[in-house]
Amino acid sequence: MPCLNVKVSCEPSPQLAEAIATRLTRLTAELLGKKPEVTAVLVEPVPAGRWFINGSSLEASATNSFYLDIKITEGTNTKQEKSTYCRQVFAAMRELLREIDEASYIVIHDVRADSWGYQGMTQEYRFIKASNL
Repeated sequence: MPCLNVKVSCEPSPQLAEAIATRLTRLTAELLGKKPEVTAVLVEPVPAGRWFINGSSLEASATNSFYLDIKITEGTNTKQEKSTYCRQVFAAMRELLREIDEASYIVIHDVRADSWGYQGMTQEYRFIKASNL
C-alpha cells in the first residue's frame, strides 16, 4: 500500500499526470511487489520558474526535474529492489519529461508497519490478522 507523491516541473496536464501515475503504479508493482489496487499516486505540477537547482530556475536552464517521495512498509523490500526501482523510475521520468536535470530525486521512506495503514487498519494489524488464520 504505497503512497507516492511526485512533484514535476511542468505545466498542469491531465494527460501527463495520468501517464506518470500509470507508469509509477506499474513500476511499483513490478519492482517492489506492491498491489496496484491500493497504490495511491499524487502528481503535483510545479512551474519551472519556481523550481531551482544551484540557485537557477529550471525555466532558465530549459530542463525538467521531479521529486518522488514514496512510502512503503519497512522491511518489505531489499536494498537491491529499491536500487533497481530508483534506476527504472529515473529512466521512466526521463522518457516522460524529456530533458531531466541530474538533480531529480527519489526518496523511499521505510515506514514502520504499526505507524500507517489504510481502510482504518495499520499494516501491522493486517499482518497479525492474516497470521492468525
